[in-house]
Amino acid sequence: MLPDSAASPDSTVIMLGVIVQKDVLTGCHVENTDKYLILMLLKLGLDIAAFFLCCRKRFSSFISMCSVSVMLADLVVVVLLASMWFLGPERYLLSLCIVLAKVSAAYEALPLPVMGLGLLDCCLEHSRLGKQNAFCKFLRNAVLTLLVWMLGVVCSFVYGRSDLMELDYGRIRTLVCEVRKSELIVYFIWGLFTAVVCAMIPFWSMIPQWVKEAERLSAAREELQNESSDLLFTSTKTKSGEENYPEETVQPFPPLWFSLTLGFSLTWMPYLSVSVACMLSGFTTPAYITVNVLWLECANSLLTGMVFWANSKTRGPYSQLPENVCLWHVFWHLSKGTQQQLPIAVFNPSKGKRNTLLYL
Repeated sequence: MLPDSAASPDSTVIMLGVIVQKDVLTGCHVENTDKYLILMLLKLGLDIAAFFLCCRKRFSSFISMCSVSVMLADLVVVVLLASMWFLGPERYLLSLCIVLAKVSAAYEALPLPVMGLGLLDCCLEHSRLGKQNAFCKFLRNAVLTLLVWMLGVVCSFVYGRSDLMELDYGRIRTLVCEVRKSELIVYFIWGLFTAVVCAMIPFWSMIPQWVKEAERLSAAREELQNESSDLLFTSTKTKSGEENYPEETVQPFPPLWFSLTLGFSLTWMPYLSVSVACMLSGFTTPAYITVNVLWLECANSLLTGMVFWANSKTRGPYSQLPENVCLWHVFWHLSKGTQQQLPIAVFNPSKGKRNTLLYL
């Protein structure tokens, strides 16, 4: 059922989606429409689960809006495949080929503009556009998402070949259709997996200790957030304008770039490892499968981590970023050797005569 690779007359490698297989001698034939339908249902279910697990503040960022649009597109594909399956093979063969070809070409065009606009969205958080109200952000993200999908639709008509082809393997004749895969996602996963593994090697012996310390900081952060509405690790400003951060321990702690890499890998290394294992086993997948919410959230974490690292020299850990699943603030403090302190009462000038607990 999964698309097979085949060589075209000009010796380029393409992916072929197998639609029907016929046995010439026995007259038996195997249709794969139901298998494509099951595959898309599984993908839709995985996307919904990933969205509710990863997106806490929905519609607040461009990537979260793209995640919603991908789920809606998956739902449309599921409805189309289900209607074709009910119609019967006499009516849907060519239509199924058109759907697979056009949809795969549309999904293939999404990753590059999504990553570019996602990076722009992260950078805009510290500008005037980032301080807009929720409705303006929603409208902006919706327009950008619509433009991305318009590009995908245009590419589907330009690059999506919907010709139904027949391959003859002796007694077995197969009706296939060309589908496209996303080369950018392949390079993205391979490059990111290789970079993370290479970054881990020099610090391999210290990683368990740093992970344990990060878990302790994260647990303390959650505990204090449950007890008070004040933010953990909030810095206070003196009259001279200097910020007093928590004191540091004398233990060796990782550099900032590796600490953020460690925070990213703890969340996304399982996804990257499974994807690489599938590629090594020759399990190729079309673009309408690889472009999913998991990949979108992984790309979102990468982009926000890069922007957080770039801004950390001037803003410390208090950088405004789109919502993502990685605890960048915790791993910033891990790189600084931050030691959790007990809350003490200090006078906050902005509150007049009111005393406020600030966690130092």
